[in-house]
Amino acid sequence: MCEFPAPTDKVTRRQAQASRGQRGQERAITGNRQTSWAFADAFVAEDDAVRWARDRARDAGLRSVSPGAGAALRLLAATVGAKAVAEIGTGTGVSGIHLLHGMRPDGVLTTVDPEPEQQQFARQAFRAAGFAANRARFIPGRALDVLPRLADSGYDLVFCDGDRMESLDYLAESLRLLRPGGLVCFEGVFADGRTVDSGPQPVEVLRLRELLRAVRESPELLPTLLPVGDGLLCAVKR
Repeated sequence: MCEFPAPTDKVTRRQAQASRGQRGQERAITGNRQTSWAFADAFVAEDDAVRWARDRARDAGLRSVSPGAGAALRLLAATVGAKAVAEIGTGTGVSGIHLLHGMRPDGVLTTVDPEPEQQQFARQAFRAAGFAANRARFIPGRALDVLPRLADSGYDLVFCDGDRMESLDYLAESLRLLRPGGLVCFEGVFADGRTVDSGPQPVEVLRLRELLRAVRESPELLPTLLPVGDGLLCAVKR
């Protein structure tokens, strides 16, 4: 039987040192990860209008996009030179302000929400942020009733922050709405860590897993998953 020669003491010491170095590096990365994420999330400062909108969302028991996710949306809107953006889930206007900041000066945000009262808060927030009234089109109603009325291939970016149970339907509508080279983004796909949790999960989390799989496997999309906020799933329409 052939046996490998035993390592020399010199090699053994070198391997042990390398191993200790790797373990030390892993501990450093793990130990600083939460701090790094918090730093990244607060890297781009938000203005008074966004903070006001966040307060209104908190009062209403709504969850807003994190500062990091908002900054990512702003960047993505600017990257595609967005002139027409569709938003599913107006809320109180936090994400809308970020999108408008990234859009072209003549761009129009079409934002859909079943709660007109929340859209009134968003109107105030947009005005406080300095955006003219004609920069946003507010449509009250259920997204799946409204989206079919919007123009085919008429949008540069679609941002989805609505009912998680309808995510796959939003994806199908987004593919119709987007021009080639346009972006679709879904907020909250981590579901507070439940999406990757191996334990039993509610149906809405299972729907998010189906969404992630559908986006990743679609031949029409070039996807990525950004670890900002509660997870931002993005894809470019080919």
